[in-house]
Amino acid sequence: MTRKAVLLPILLLSLALFAGCAKKNEPLSATGFYFDTVITITLYDSSLGKKENDALLDACMDLAAYYENLLSAQKEGSEIWQVNHSNGAYVTVSDDTLSLLSAALSYAGLSNGLVDPSVGPLSSLWDFGSGGRKQVPADSLIRDALSHIDYTKIELKDNNVRLTDTASSLDLGFIAKGFIGDKMKQFLINNGASSAIINLGGNVVTVGQKPDGSPFKIGIQKPFAPAGVAALTMELSDISVVSSGNYERYFIADDVLYHHILSTKTGYPVESGLSQVTILCENAVDADALSTLCFLLGYEKAAALLHENYPDVRAIFITQDGGIIYHNMSPDICREP
Repeated sequence: MTRKAVLLPILLLSLALFAGCAKKNEPLSATGFYFDTVITITLYDSSLGKKENDALLDACMDLAAYYENLLSAQKEGSEIWQVNHSNGAYVTVSDDTLSLLSAALSYAGLSNGLVDPSVGPLSSLWDFGSGGRKQVPADSLIRDALSHIDYTKIELKDNNVRLTDTASSLDLGFIAKGFIGDKMKQFLINNGASSAIINLGGNVVTVGQKPDGSPFKIGIQKPFAPAGVAALTMELSDISVVSSGNYERYFIADDVLYHHILSTKTGYPVESGLSQVTILCENAVDADALSTLCFLLGYEKAAALLHENYPDVRAIFITQDGGIIYHNMSPDICREP
């Protein structure tokens, strides 16, 4: 589907080893492939019973399929696909799609289009998804794509959506999985779960804490290291943690690294001096959008934006030379190798 930060890297966050539980509290997990990435839901509740937990996990996967069928630009017949292929006509969409588009437009306005839900013409040119072409598009094609990226040409009228530029197209990769993570968390809570982890291809949402009252241990992937090698680990409860980086979806051509986080100003992968940004906050939809936006901005501008607009949000910046900068948080909660 639409991919993170034009796109979200697969498994940017790895779940570190969890402290052992008594057998009666052994966690149950389900894994699926949605949104062009692997997702895993793990339940730690023992009070619900195995049968109830199994049913809840199945329902979570059904929910993932539901949102993919709504929000994937690549899924023929989805609501986003219909908007992209409506030739400028209004398309009636669900409340969920409308809510996500509204949030995406809010971030587009805040960032003056640095993150933009109409980025589809550009992201489809580069195609960093599974099976991508891994080649640099021609300058002329990039310039043409940029001329059709303009969030102000997305019109919302009640539950109707249209693109006034018929050559434009929606790609909600910078925010969609965060939105879905929040929906899944609320679904689990509404159905009696009080201890769980949702991992949507690196967007990690924790529900409560472990049954013994201890926090979950979350590892942040070390840029360009083998999968599962952590730059640092944190012990966290009831929070969303999302990373954006330049090291999961990329290719090298003529000794130049081209990664998936694209500038809507130049049409090329952004050069911000960062390898990764991790956002920690209550809502996954905000963590998702902000991780991409902060990566695009670079550390100084990102820190200023967070300070002014999101004073409660915590962040970790990893620079291209491997330095780690903590924003609005003490490094004492993190453990570095």
